[in-house]
Amino acid sequence: MKTIYFNSDVHLTTPQVATIGFFDGVHRGHQFILKQVCQAAKEAGMESMVITFDRHPRQVLHEDYQPQLLTTLSEKIRLLELTGIDCCVILPFSTDMAALSAQMFMQSILKDRLNVRQLLIGYDNRFGHNRAEGFEDYVRYGRQMGIRVAHNTVFEPQGLHISSSAIRKYIEQGNISMANECLGRPYQITSTVVNGFHEGRKIGFPTANLDPQFISTMLPANGVYAVLASIGNEDTWHEGMMNIGFRPTFKGQTLSVEVNIFNFNEDIYGRQVTVRIIRHMRDEHKFSSPEQLSQQITDDRQHIRDFFEQQKHQF
Repeated sequence: MKTIYFNSDVHLTTPQVATIGFFDGVHRGHQFILKQVCQAAKEAGMESMVITFDRHPRQVLHEDYQPQLLTTLSEKIRLLELTGIDCCVILPFSTDMAALSAQMFMQSILKDRLNVRQLLIGYDNRFGHNRAEGFEDYVRYGRQMGIRVAHNTVFEPQGLHISSSAIRKYIEQGNISMANECLGRPYQITSTVVNGFHEGRKIGFPTANLDPQFISTMLPANGVYAVLASIGNEDTWHEGMMNIGFRPTFKGQTLSVEVNIFNFNEDIYGRQVTVRIIRHMRDEHKFSSPEQLSQQITDDRQHIRDFFEQQKHQF
């Protein structure tokens, strides 16, 4: 896949079949749209293109907006590449771009600069200034400038509504199973290992403490999760458990993200860790003593090991 960061020098000559959107998470619904784009491009003898943005549009339109993202830009590009799309164009979203009407956007960017000949629109997707216009407007503008505009087929397997906002809600609730079902893969977070309070080590469960400030994507609800962890750029995934919360047993005041990697004792301070979140095991609780907490963590670890043993063919 070619990745093009849009600027004044970009003028494509190869005809494109394209779709446009933020594509946060590159979930199963997005994958379905992109498959249709690839098929349409193959039938038309053109290239397939996905057009997305370098930041969430609301970050530009509302300065105080802090998006709860499912993927970073680099993760999104990597996931888009897996769909088989030929070309990914990253648009630098700005106030000037936000001010363009849908017609001006289609003419000055899609038609004149990116050579889009066919545009496949998500069933609930709108673009242009204030998102004021809709599908019928896009069809009319496209007819005037030689762009065939079509709706994609709605993708709702077994009646399941799949959208980035629905997935965010599942993650916020700690319903990782449903989030992963919609994504078509385990949800993951990435951060750097920092020094923590070492309370886990004191009760026999050393943890890799991930700094929440370095986590660019949204965190699930507080609780204990079965996870797979990878260190740095390694392709090895270690079974483990993760706790997100405020350490109420130790009267913690700040949010912590701690990962206990099973059968692992390497020094990984300062290294990047990627965590695939597989299953929510229990909510966060306050225990009457560190000993009681230690016994619960022992039980958690066994339950998670049993879970992975039963599901090992899936991971």
